[in-house]
Amino acid sequence: MSSHYYEVALFGEFFAPDLKAILNRITLHSESSQPFQSREIVFEPLDAAIQRDAGTEPILLRAKKEISDPKAAWELYSYLKPESVRVHPEATVRPWATCQVVGDALSFAAALGYVRRSQFYKRGYAFRRGSLLITMSQQEQVDPKTQLPVPAHADTLWEVEVKTANPIRNTQETPLNKAIDAVLEVQLLMKGLLDLRRQDL
Repeated sequence: MSSHYYEVALFGEFFAPDLKAILNRITLHSESSQPFQSREIVFEPLDAAIQRDAGTEPILLRAKKEISDPKAAWELYSYLKPESVRVHPEATVRPWATCQVVGDALSFAAALGYVRRSQFYKRGYAFRRGSLLITMSQQEQVDPKTQLPVPAHADTLWEVEVKTANPIRNTQETPLNKAIDAVLEVQLLMKGLLDLRRQDL
């Protein structure tokens, strides 16, 4: 058994005219829903260019904060390369390390030897369904002067992620298959309205 913690996920996207129908169907099959806005910053190692030149994809560090919740802490997380499509053809299964940071996550990332690569805001809706978190969001750009979010255009694509809310370990109590079945259930519920699929990120 692997000692890694994993995230199991499916992804989809749609345009604004389908928002109401998709929102209604997900709400119908979820235990709770709430609007959210988050800020995300992506960091890469100082030697990222050297790693790429050597043919290695550097591991990115991501910092995320729910700015819709004034008490929310920064969460730092990192994904490793997804398991191969041969092993898990139906869903994206990737090792996932995460930790909460009290205080300034950005200085903390810098101290770990990372530099900021990009940042963006997301605004949308978050749903809970059992062990899953389903998010539907539009990406908002950042105003270079104020560093504040600029509302997305009405025709901006909506992105959907259906994923395990917490990192899971592949054990007898929490087998990965159970999490894969849970995301595939949502895929089936959305059939005909939203195409949810595996992604190699």
